[in-house]
Amino acid sequence: MIKKQMDIANQISEQEMVYHLYFTQALIFLVALALGIYLFTPATFFSIWQWDVREILLYGGACAAIVLFVDFLLIRYVPEQWYDDGGINEKLFRSRSVPHIFIMTAMIAFCEELLFRGVIQTHVGLLFASVIFGLLHIRYWRRWLLLVAVVSLSFWIGFIYEWTGNLWVTIFAHFLIDFILALHIRYRTKEVNSDA
Repeated sequence: MIKKQMDIANQISEQEMVYHLYFTQALIFLVALALGIYLFTPATFFSIWQWDVREILLYGGACAAIVLFVDFLLIRYVPEQWYDDGGINEKLFRSRSVPHIFIMTAMIAFCEELLFRGVIQTHVGLLFASVIFGLLHIRYWRRWLLLVAVVSLSFWIGFIYEWTGNLWVTIFAHFLIDFILALHIRYRTKEVNSDA
């Protein structure tokens, strides 16, 4: 499956890859919107959005810092093939500008947290939301480390949401994690290419 993903990643252009990312996130947003309209009353929907800057920065930032610390340890000490997603993330981020990476990762964080934490976890619970999140990351199924990492991340962010009850906290944490890892991919790829 990883070889197949690498073949697919090599066959489509970076622009097509970005298009697919935007399409997927739009689909996630529309599903979240449709389910949200059906499942929420206006009062319950607005109760999960608490604009408490201190809480967002402190808890979201601490949550992201812990995840990034573990991620960078894994990147440094485990064999590279264990952490390989078939080249998809590299193709998505290696040539994007920093502002574009910012926009992409902010959109990913917003759409995914709205669906998985805001809608699914709020109505069905942490376990179901985290399992669904892991199942939808199909490209990680054949890489046990990536699958464990993404499911663990989902449980961790879900726990933070349960604890704070604030969707902005998890959106900020998810954004920081994705943004910093995407920048790492971008600059690591440029460094490798300049050394070659």
